[in-house]
Order: sequence, then C-alpha cells, then structure tokens
Amino acid sequence: MELALQKANGIVKVESEKETMVFSEMFACPDCGISYPEITPRMFSFNNPYGACPACYGLGVKEYFDPVLIIPNQDLSLREGAVLPWSEKSPVHFMPFLEAIVNHYNIDIRKPFKDLPKYVQDAILHGSNGEEITFHYNRGSRRDFVKKSFPGVIRELQEDWENAPPWEKEKFERFINLIPCPTCNGTRLKKEMLWVKINNLNIDQVAQMTLSRCLQYFKDLMLTDKEKEIARTILKEIGVRLQFLIDVGLDYITLARNSATLSSGESQRIRLATQIGSGLTGVLYVLDEPTIGLHQRDNQRLLATLQRLRDLDNTVIVVEHDHDAIVSSDYVIDLGPGAGENGGRLVFQGTPEELCKHDESVTGMYISDRLRIEMPKVRRKPKGFIKIKGARANNLKGINVEIPLGVLTCITGVSGSGKSTLIVDTLYPLLKQKLYKSKDRAGENDGITGFEAVDRVIDIDQSPIGRTPRSNPATYTGVFTYIRELFTKLPESRVRGYKEGRFSFNVKGGRCESCSGEGFVKIEMQFLPDIYIVCDVCKGRRYNRDTLEVKYKGKSIADVLEMTVTQAMEFFDAFPLIKNKLKVLSEVGLGYIRLGQAATTLSGGEAQRIKLSRELSKRDTGKTLYILDEPTTGLHFADIDKLLHVLFELVNKGNTVVIIEHNMDVIKCADYIVDLGPEGGEKGGMVIAKGKPEDLCRVSKSHTGSFLKQYLNGRTS
Repeated sequence: MELALQKANGIVKVESEKETMVFSEMFACPDCGISYPEITPRMFSFNNPYGACPACYGLGVKEYFDPVLIIPNQDLSLREGAVLPWSEKSPVHFMPFLEAIVNHYNIDIRKPFKDLPKYVQDAILHGSNGEEITFHYNRGSRRDFVKKSFPGVIRELQEDWENAPPWEKEKFERFINLIPCPTCNGTRLKKEMLWVKINNLNIDQVAQMTLSRCLQYFKDLMLTDKEKEIARTILKEIGVRLQFLIDVGLDYITLARNSATLSSGESQRIRLATQIGSGLTGVLYVLDEPTIGLHQRDNQRLLATLQRLRDLDNTVIVVEHDHDAIVSSDYVIDLGPGAGENGGRLVFQGTPEELCKHDESVTGMYISDRLRIEMPKVRRKPKGFIKIKGARANNLKGINVEIPLGVLTCITGVSGSGKSTLIVDTLYPLLKQKLYKSKDRAGENDGITGFEAVDRVIDIDQSPIGRTPRSNPATYTGVFTYIRELFTKLPESRVRGYKEGRFSFNVKGGRCESCSGEGFVKIEMQFLPDIYIVCDVCKGRRYNRDTLEVKYKGKSIADVLEMTVTQAMEFFDAFPLIKNKLKVLSEVGLGYIRLGQAATTLSGGEAQRIKLSRELSKRDTGKTLYILDEPTTGLHFADIDKLLHVLFELVNKGNTVVIIEHNMDVIKCADYIVDLGPEGGEKGGMVIAKGKPEDLCRVSKSHTGSFLKQYLNGRTS
C-alpha cells in the first residue's frame, strides 16, 4: 500500500468484489480534486491574507461609481447639465459626446433626463453596448467623423480615476459609493472558510448575531465528549468576554459591527470590557462620561462593572454628570463653582452623602433635590402629525410612527432599540427629499405624510464646526462680522484706510503671513496625526503688528478673540447686534468658551450647542423641524436646565423639536414621547408606548416608563 501511494502521488484505488474504494494521503476531495491547506485560526480572520476575500482584501465592500451621484437631479435635461461630471468640464470635452448621443438616438436635448427612454439612459451611463455611434470632430479646418462604440460615463470616470495621480483621485470620491463585495457578499472572508460550520452556522453567521444571542448560541452548542474536551477552554474564554461586553450595556450590537459606526460611548465601553477581561490589578483607570448613550436601565450594569474593576484592587476615576454614577461613587470631587473663568476651584470633596448636605455645591443641591429641573405646568398640544409608515430599516419592525408638530418630542428606548435609525436615518432624509428634493437615501419605509406643515428640517448634530484651528465660535455664529465692522469704524482705522478685510485672519492684509492667520503652524507627521505649534512671529495672536495697534476700549481684535462669551457680552454691552448673538451662546450654557477658541478643541456637545445658538439667532418662520441626538451629552444639571429653556423658546415660536434622549430630566419635560423597544438589537424596533410622560408610566412593558415614574413623583437620591 505504501509503495502504491508513492507511485500514484498519494492516491490509491482498492478494488473488491462489491466496490472500488479510493484512498488519499492529500487534504483533498478524491473525486473533484479540490484541496485545502490545514485549517488554522488565521484563515478565519479577514485581516489576514490567508482568510481575507481576494476581491475586496477583507473590507467586505467594493467602490463603484453610483449613477445617483453622477446624475443627482434627474429633473435637469442634458442641456442643463444633468450629467454632473460633464457639466463641470469645459464644453470642448463633452459636447462631441453629447451631440453624438443626441443625434444617434434622436432625442430632445431639452427633455428632463428622467423622461428619456430607459435604453438612452443606460447608453449614457453604461455605454452603447458595442453599437457604433458617429462622432464628429474638427481636424484643422476640416470637419471629420469616426464611428465607434460609446463606453459610457461610468466607464470614462473609472478609467480617469484609475489613471489619475493620488492627489487628484479625491475629486472623483463624490461620485463613488460602496456596495457589498459581490464575491464574498460582504462577509470579508474567502468562500472556503464559510463552508466550515458549527451547528450548521459559519463564522460570519455567528458574527452577525447580537452579543446576547451569540452568548446563548455558544451555551447551547451540542458537542460530543471529545469535542467538549477540545473546546472547553476556548468556550469559557468566549463566554467570559461576551458577558463582559453585555455587562457594560452592549448586548444589542453584533460582533461584525463596523468600528466606524460605533459611538464614542460604545467604543469606550468596549475598551472597558477589554480591561476587565485582562484581569489587571493596581491600575489607575480614567473614564470620561462612560454613561453617554446609555439608558437608565443599563446604567446599573455599567456601574456594577466599574465597581468590579475597583474590587480587583484598581483605582477608577470617572468624569461624570449622571446622577446615579455620582451617588454610586465612593468619593466625589466637585469643581466650580461656574465654568471657564468662573471655574477651576475645588468646591467640595468627600462622600456622596456629604455632598448632598453641602450648601455651596450646585451639584450637591441637584443631587439632593434641593434644586431641580422643573416640569412645564402645561404640556403643549400637537398641531398635527407627520406620519411615517412601515419603517423597517435595520432592526425596525415595519412600524408606523406619528411625530407631533409644534411640540417638544422625545424619542426614547434602551440602547440599540432603533431611535437613531428611525429619526436620523429615516425621518431626516425623508423630509430632505420632500422639502429640498435631496437624493439622500432614507431607511426602508412605505411613505410619509403630513410634512406639508414643515418648510425646513435641520439636524443639529455633534459633528465639529470646523476641522482646523481657523474655525471658531465667533466666525461660525457670525458675530465676528459685526465685531470687524466695529473695528473698521474706529477713528484709527479710518485714518489708516483700513477696511473690514483688514481685521479678518482669513485674507491677506491684516493677518500674520507667517501662519496665514491661524495663530498656529501645522507640522505634518506623515503617518501620525498632524500637530500644531504656536506661531513664532505673532505668538498665536493671528494678526500683524500694525493691525493690533487699532484698539477699542484698550483691546485689540486679538484681545477680543481671547475673551469668553460672558466677558464679551459685558464688553460690547452698547452694541445690541453683537450682544444679542453672544447672549444666545450664553443661554445654551456656553458663556465660558472663548470667542476665538479653535474648533478642534471643542467637544461634540459644545459644537452642537454652538449650532443651536446660530439657529436661534436666525429669523424664524415657525415651521422648522429640529432634530437633536442626545444634546445633554457633557452637560451639568444646571446647563440642562438652560438648554431646555432654549428648546422651549424654539417650540413657543411654532417650531417642532425632536430629541433622541436618555436623560430623564429632559424626558419628563417633553410634551410627547415615542418609546421604542422593548430591548435593543433584534429584540427592539417596535413602538412600546407613545403619548405624554404620564401616559408612559402606565405602560408596564416600557423600561423608560418605569424609571420616568420616579422623576415625575420627585426623585429621591
């Protein structure tokens, strides 16, 4: 037998009277010859070339030129520039193509693109499919022609993109979208690895489960005694790590979730679970608002996890505004008494019990209920409803939802219940489509009605107000325009002939040219993030010496940019246009920020409130729908009270405010609540309750209602 295997390259047939049996030494099918190397863990990793899909290199997506982005407005005709890449080029480049297509297919160049025959639309986008088209062109003084097939706009863009140098590829990105890789269907792995299954499920199917379901799957595995012996240690480690993630409130996310889609709070809790799993002792942990994005129900599990970390002989320092987190701590350090210039002093240190009795701590007064955020005496009645039908994106279960108009509405529910999917991914793009003819894609739904009562929709999110130190609150809100006008009218400016541009750090003339008015010089670190150092010439003041010689009340334009909002309000008390804009910033709890504070140093919550203040400063139609996703992030109780008064002001003008929120002090002040759940992930996505806060408390299935009841009755610490 050994000799036969050697002579036959590892395959031998054994013939008996009944059958012919095939035996092989190779790790391959003896019938079809397909072979595999020995299976190793790295073959199940999409970050390793041994396991990654060869078509998408383990990314799970492929880039393609999207027809929707190439022709964003199909109401335009070819003559009006329906084909966006063509409309941005010189007519010399695209007119020969346009004339040839129009003549060949005998179409009206003034007809909207959407009304052209389907085969013409396909020919423009994807090419003439081998059909020859006559193209005319000028050769010197002669008019000549050539017959050839037309490759299509998409093919042309693809070739231009592939041949473009790296620094020019960026201009093509707005026409590019992502689709699941057609080879691996988004699984990221080689197809051979998906044929390996445990209990009829491959590794991708397991990774698509929510963490709670995944844990149950591994608990329910049916294994033989031998398999149990092999898998015992592995299953124990899997179970422990999944349980840690569940304990920090992440039971609703899947193992396959793209890290780019995680919120900052979710990312922080994943890192926290990793640290618990490491079992380290003698470590100092610092966490910045770990309760962000967590429902009140999940807070207790997170706090228990932090206490477990402490019990491993570690020290845990938490920066928090959450009531439960403060009360559950062993020791509290309270800074204040105000913010910015009015803060930075130690107000209190001691136990939570001692904090509640402290008379100078604003935090202590809110914790002990001596100060509280008061509910409105009368809840506003809706003026109508926007109705979303059959919303079924992500985990939404085809729900019908009514969003009341002219009131403050809170969208509530445990983490992962579908709140952002409903409002940010469905309602917002739907309204943009109806009001602005936007091409933004909305989550799957069966339609929307009642939107006619709204003329604007604004999502006030927590994205930065600028990406460089050049952007700041003064320029973003527009108050800097009025300040520059004031400096231009000063006698010294008139004598020198200075115009408004002289006091702008964005144009040449008055700015420091060494740093181009940024106050900082950027040093590119190649593979590391860029760093900024203070300009040696202007010392961070942005302007040249001549410009800084012009002063109002002893302060230069650079001095004004260094003022806090509160200081500037007092300084410009005689100028209502300036003071009123600054007053709105103060009303949203930002009196402590500096006018010229770089956008890169502002938190997401601060950026969101700056955007809110800009909206409040605008002339209002009373028909705007505002969307805010967790606006209380990073806010103290006193600042939440200020924020609510600002939101009430918007509603009192006739506008509609929709907030996604977990904070019970905000939820109790809402006119209307839509509660999603009952759980997160696949167990969520349903409307559990709707109505006034008092109505929610009567719904036994509502986790929000059970906690809200305590706040409506007067919370006790």
